[in-house]
Amino acid sequence: MKLEICDITKQYKDKRAVDHVSLTLTPGIWGLLGANGAGKTTLMRMIAGIQKPTSGCVRYDGIEIGTLKESYRDVFGYLPQEFGFYPGFHVWEYLEYIAALKGLGKAETKKKIEALLEMLSLQEVRKKQISKLSGGMKRRVGIAQAMLNDPEVLILDEPTSGLDPGERVRFRNLLSEFARGRIVLISTHIVSDVEYIATCNAIMKEGRIIATGETEKLVREVDGKVWNAQIDPRELAAFEQRVPILNVYNKEDGDLQVRYLADTAVIPGSIKTEPRMEDLYLWLFPEHAREEEVI
Repeated sequence: MKLEICDITKQYKDKRAVDHVSLTLTPGIWGLLGANGAGKTTLMRMIAGIQKPTSGCVRYDGIEIGTLKESYRDVFGYLPQEFGFYPGFHVWEYLEYIAALKGLGKAETKKKIEALLEMLSLQEVRKKQISKLSGGMKRRVGIAQAMLNDPEVLILDEPTSGLDPGERVRFRNLLSEFARGRIVLISTHIVSDVEYIATCNAIMKEGRIIATGETEKLVREVDGKVWNAQIDPRELAAFEQRVPILNVYNKEDGDLQVRYLADTAVIPGSIKTEPRMEDLYLWLFPEHAREEEVI
């Protein structure tokens, strides 16, 4: 099983959203990381066959998806950033409708919906209108519809948007189980969504894939560049002008514990620490460093 993105480009009038991207996906969980506006959604829409590329193609097991048509959709599941539904639909009713579109029989549909409602903790809202659900609940319904046909290829665009921390953990565990023998591609700008479950990651910036590979290999790029240090709170602003600050923690003695990125130590007493995927991401996207609050 193999999904190949072959030198794909999407050109709009005044912008190239995806710029000559090539990627070969094999079974396992793949993370597609990048800031908002990097081109991730456009790329995923082309993989899903919803948008046509300006040039290049997508192949599934060696055959272009445009040629496969219905046979590709039979093995494919897709969660867009915003999925559509009729306002009056109840959860069960909506999933039945999607199952019918995917060609599932009545008995199989009932069995699949029951299983997914349980897996995604949606049993209590099965008879509720989707329009009246919380953002997190709606997202879970969207995940359920993507998984209804037991797809060989599952494409999820920002799947944890609107989920609370507990829901994120349960979702990651569910995906880890589901991904066995399947290709799962998760687009996100939240590193923790994929850091511990992705087999491989591709990092996208300004329409291009700038890094790809297994997580352990990717983070080697920042090996020896991640530091921990203790500083006076009054020094923080000055250090932020010199290096990307990853995390800041208040210590009981009033000082700050900072984690920062640099080729060499810039704060006296700095100690090298093991790099993580988040460190690599912020090395490649320094403009996003220190977006979170001091804790």
